Amino acid sequence: MHIPDGFIDAPTSAAYGAVAVAGVGYAVRRASAEVDDQVVPLAGLCAAFVFAGQMLNFPVALGTSGHLLGGVLAAVLVGPWLGAIAIAVVLLVQSLFADGGLTALGLNITNMAIVGALLGYLLFRLVLRVLPARLGSVPAAAGTAALVTVPLAAASFVLQFAVGGTVDLPLGGVTGAMLGVHVLIGIGEAFITAATVSLVVATRPDLVYGARHLLERAPLEIRGAAGVQAGGAAISGAAVTGKVDA
Repeated sequence: MHIPDGFIDAPTSAAYGAVAVAGVGYAVRRASAEVDDQVVPLAGLCAAFVFAGQMLNFPVALGTSGHLLGGVLAAVLVGPWLGAIAIAVVLLVQSLFADGGLTALGLNITNMAIVGALLGYLLFRLVLRVLPARLGSVPAAAGTAALVTVPLAAASFVLQFAVGGTVDLPLGGVTGAMLGVHVLIGIGEAFITAATVSLVVATRPDLVYGARHLLERAPLEIRGAAGVQAGGAAISGAAVTGKVDA
């Protein structure tokens, strides 16, 4: 989905550049309150994983391409704000090597960091709300969000092309090609995202940002059960004592 230079006109590219700057700037402010010694290395690993995954490109239409996004994966593991920053950094580095144009950087960040990571995380939380409140639901919710987010990012590109496309291609053909390819990519990304998140949840659930609220509930439930047991033991002890005294 990397958009090359000149594929979208300058006014549209500039407008989306402003959207990208505002979105990433806000993400930086929000992420600054969540950064710790555990999250930063994981964010770097996510960025490296996404960078490698996006090297597999599938030609779609005259200079643009389809590929894995990785936005939901990054957002679920390190949080939506840091995840969006990681994707934006990957796109910036790629643009320096002609994988996506520098003038189209705002367009690509909007599609893959803002839609891919931020909107993707929102979808993840919405799906998670309808699933059982347990750690096993996290990979399923992440995979579902990835499945939906990839075509949404493709639809975002179609909107950009409809507004400011410079290439003489029929909008219907571009729409069909982009959505058709990215629905298939979304299926693959859903499996990859779910499998990766499942592996991390199984080994180090404390590192999964999207599972933190579930981990916070678990100690309360354990303490509550222990309290009930302790209370029951005290009552039983009192009853036994009462019988002996009688």
